[in-house]
Amino acid sequence: MGRTSRKRSTLAKRAIVASAALLLGGGGLVAVNVYASAGEGWSDKPPAQQQTENAGQAMSTIDCPDVANEVTDVPEPARPEVDRELAAIDSQITDAYRQFADQKARIEQDPALAYNAILDPLKEKRLAGLDRIAVAISRVAERPQGLEALAPCTLRADDNAGAPAGDGGQPPGPGSGQETPGQEAPGEDDGAPAGNGPEASDFVDIKSVRPNVQQPRPRRGASRGAFTTECGRNEAGKFNSDNVIVAPGVSNGAHHMHDYVGNQANDAFASDDALAAGESSCRNQGDKSTYYWPVLRLQNGQDEADVNADGGGKEGNVGEIQTPAQVTLKFVGSPVSRVTAMPRFLRIITGDAKAFVNGDANANASWSCTGFENRQLKDKYPICPRGSKVVRTFKFQSCWDGQNTDSANHRTHVAFADRNGRCQNGFQAIPQLQQRIVYNVPPGPGFAVDSFPEQLHKPVTDHGDFINVFDERLMNRVVSCLNSGRACR
Repeated sequence: MGRTSRKRSTLAKRAIVASAALLLGGGGLVAVNVYASAGEGWSDKPPAQQQTENAGQAMSTIDCPDVANEVTDVPEPARPEVDRELAAIDSQITDAYRQFADQKARIEQDPALAYNAILDPLKEKRLAGLDRIAVAISRVAERPQGLEALAPCTLRADDNAGAPAGDGGQPPGPGSGQETPGQEAPGEDDGAPAGNGPEASDFVDIKSVRPNVQQPRPRRGASRGAFTTECGRNEAGKFNSDNVIVAPGVSNGAHHMHDYVGNQANDAFASDDALAAGESSCRNQGDKSTYYWPVLRLQNGQDEADVNADGGGKEGNVGEIQTPAQVTLKFVGSPVSRVTAMPRFLRIITGDAKAFVNGDANANASWSCTGFENRQLKDKYPICPRGSKVVRTFKFQSCWDGQNTDSANHRTHVAFADRNGRCQNGFQAIPQLQQRIVYNVPPGPGFAVDSFPEQLHKPVTDHGDFINVFDERLMNRVVSCLNSGRACR
């Protein structure tokens, strides 16, 4: 288990034993789980001061309960208003983090300043937003109780900063604070922008990682085929900082830039009809699906065109955006059964853009290097040997509830198969999207994915988004290829 996993276990032990659950008339269950995600124990001192004294470390970021994850079900009529409020709450965290970063030196001298100037005002804003969420739900169902427990935020240290890198006890490698000659960690010394991450300890030499990938053996009745759709590498440079799944109708809802391949009509305001009518970068125009992920940038001190833009330099996402050298989009079957067609406009998010503060329960992206892909990392960026390229891999959820194309938290309508490859709880197997994205970047540390500012560009925050806009004929062909064991393009 890597450092991030161990760290999340520690955070889990600090959970407040407090949860509120309401059965909403006609609206389903709204469950709220409340965690103390920073700080050890309790005292009468301001949380920021108490936390700093307990940790004995400089605070690195703002840690807030993720409201979207904790409010697990919202009645359909209330979702547009709730989504807007959730996006506003994200913006509040971004603004508070910016204030924290600007005053970090003063806060280290006077920890109570963080509470008085940043955390307390942020709590009041969150309380107002949470109340508006409760009101929106109460218009169509019983008003949820206990949301106010999600309002307080804390400061926390980057437990990983300056610590030896590795994967489950691997020996330190380059980028772990013990750099190989000729390889420097990103930061002020090499001319890269100080920004808000990554740290040297976020990198590890891929050669120091033990092989950790096991390929499942297909069983009798498996759908052994594969279907590859060719949609380019975003050569056209379609970027925006929207997120039509999580924050529909809200500009800059992601607070970081995304690469897009496939559907070219994708922005925050794209309806299903707009996506269906959009152009596609895919070779087969029957695939108008949208595939997107955070851009990867070189941390080399060079400005990009978005240096003064929302989602870009204004929010700590700096450096040259890298066009992938290769993008492979492949759908595979189930190792134990046949698959059924995905519904059109099914939305799937894999990974967690806020995993650095949320914990790694939903983290799912993997990092590796060409020639070493039997060694995968979740909480480190790889340092690849010369001649090897950086690889990001996303394996999406492959089980569907059979009814919904989305859910309030954008997760519960789909699920991963269990360790035996089976779908549980009545879910049915659907084609699994697997994305492999390759980059030709200079050897050594010095790159990072875009992130929410307070997530500090940690590799564990990597994530991918997908909206299925295959036409019926092509989706049926995908299913046929998989179930008959054929490899199709």
